[in-house]
Amino acid sequence: MSRTFDMIIEKDSDGFYISTVPALQGCHTQAKSLDELLVRTKEVIELCLEVEKTSYEVKEFIGMQRLTVSV
Repeated sequence: MSRTFDMIIEKDSDGFYISTVPALQGCHTQAKSLDELLVRTKEVIELCLEVEKTSYEVKEFIGMQRLTVSV
């Protein structure tokens, strides 16, 4: 059975790419390249689903927006 998940990709100040899968609590990983990140994200999704053994919340991806706040 195939399942589709949305992931958020960010890049930190050290140059690592970080992925987060919002539908699975605590499901995130990092890698030095985008190709490696995709492989690791698939692995961590499989691990999260295996450990959880519960249903996950399917959310509809709407989009991303950048917001500037003065601090």
